[in-house]
Amino acid sequence: MMSQVQLRDDREPAEAIVSTGRAGVGARSSMADLLRLMGENPDDLAVAATVPVTLRRLHGGDSLFHQAARAESIYFVRDGTFKHYRIAEDGDEQVLGFAGRAEVLGFGAIDAGRHPTAAVALEESSVYVVTVQDLFTLGHRIPGFDRVVYLAISAQLAHRNRLADLREPVPADARLARFLLRMIQRLSACGPSPRRLHLRMSRRDIASYLGLAHETVSRSFGILVAAGCLRVHNREVEILDLEGLTAFARSAQRQVASLDQPLAPCANPVPPAQTSVYRLFAHPAGSTIRTGKPGEIKRLEEPSP
Repeated sequence: MMSQVQLRDDREPAEAIVSTGRAGVGARSSMADLLRLMGENPDDLAVAATVPVTLRRLHGGDSLFHQAARAESIYFVRDGTFKHYRIAEDGDEQVLGFAGRAEVLGFGAIDAGRHPTAAVALEESSVYVVTVQDLFTLGHRIPGFDRVVYLAISAQLAHRNRLADLREPVPADARLARFLLRMIQRLSACGPSPRRLHLRMSRRDIASYLGLAHETVSRSFGILVAAGCLRVHNREVEILDLEGLTAFARSAQRQVASLDQPLAPCANPVPPAQTSVYRLFAHPAGSTIRTGKPGEIKRLEEPSP
């Protein structure tokens, strides 16, 4: 039977508890809870409920595991958000992804025995912890656990494909639009499609993930705001025009119109109330931005005194 005390590879102060994480005090987490989190209904619930599993809580900024640390466990995210990243030889941080509910972290370390990357909590979060040793034996004891592992491997491969899609050589605003749509799809899996997003990650993290400069991400937010697709306040993002955002995401190339031709009107003009938000992402005078439809551009003039 798996030990209730986690063998921790990051050597940080223990925050692991055996609890469902809800208000109920003294309730134990079991493999049945983990399987339900991952969408499985155990065939033998009585057996799964007898196998305890460690639930570890983390605060925002706490490390789940460190790069190059010994890999002793894999982690199933019960709630919260994690940033998955690696540190390059020159010391730069490269963000590889963001993990949320029912996603798995640490799986890529099983082969080498050490974590090639690191993970940190971006908010109050919790994970179910399964030791590598138990990973190879639980499938024989718990019906459905093998399927959870196979799906986790498949999800890792799918993530690589999504990352390649997000980093395609397309306009920066298209990359950002695709990123926001991915966030919507992820949250939709847990309930109704959201129109308001609270981004747990910073714009610098988003820029690193998309392979862009920090300033480019800010300008891209400004373009989507100006097109009427979004309303932005700090990390709060409201989707105003989902179809327009999808159109930006599908735009593989920016079509530049002749400046001698009259400009087409913006399909989704920015309400006056959003002007102050847009000014947070001001563009240099004389540059061009896309309007509400792919292919439409607008030249920015010097602001009047």
